[in-house]
Amino acid sequence: MQIRYIDIHSHLNLSPLLETQSEVIERMKEKGVATITVGTELATTREAIRLAEQNDFLYATVGIHPNHEESWSDELEELAKNPKVVAIGETGLDYFRNESEESKVRQKEIFLKHIELAEKGGKRLIIHSRPSKGSMDAYEEVLNILGGVGVRANFHFFVGNVDVAKRALEGGHTMSFDGPVTFSGDYDEVIRFLPLESIMAETDAPYAAPVPYRGKTCEPWMVEEVYKAIARIKGLDEEEVRNVLIENSKRFFTLDF
Repeated sequence: MQIRYIDIHSHLNLSPLLETQSEVIERMKEKGVATITVGTELATTREAIRLAEQNDFLYATVGIHPNHEESWSDELEELAKNPKVVAIGETGLDYFRNESEESKVRQKEIFLKHIELAEKGGKRLIIHSRPSKGSMDAYEEVLNILGGVGVRANFHFFVGNVDVAKRALEGGHTMSFDGPVTFSGDYDEVIRFLPLESIMAETDAPYAAPVPYRGKTCEPWMVEEVYKAIARIKGLDEEEVRNVLIENSKRFFTLDF
């Protein structure tokens, strides 16, 4: 299959895509779209790896979402050794849904376990960082922690400001954007600021479908619209942006296409 687009963050391992995997994967083949299926718990991590082993244009990650920090398992260390696993995560700090100190402490503990896994395996991190309302606190704390280690990370579904983006760039990290860039101007300033070489595209399917598919279940092949939106916001040729973002994804995650 000729790869025309790479969606670096999707969840073929979650409902409702879980129940329609074969049809979704066929549509991806028709569009030439590859994806990284991201683990959120132990079961979804196993499923991501199973899918990656069965499809040469799919890769997987190993991780526990910050909102599921109680489900950490040492089995993840063994799963991370699979050659189709290209990153650890999604992991990080989510202070939007739960701001209790107990949750924050536990999330940090699990985040550090993910970092250790990434260091051991020489893999990238995929960061889920969601600050509390009206602040950038989760991003600031994640960057403080990453500043003391040698692991590079991708900040998925990036909603940080330019100051956060600057810090991330200084640490050698990347940022990825989703469907909302096709209908909201909230991301324009950061996208214009970032070097194209630091940007990747994703869907976070089945969530946040881009225009013109809003209101429908998001699927990885819809990532084409995110590529187009990034090109429009940066005032660049669509084909140039497509080629650069694909190379960014292949290089950052060591994807073998």
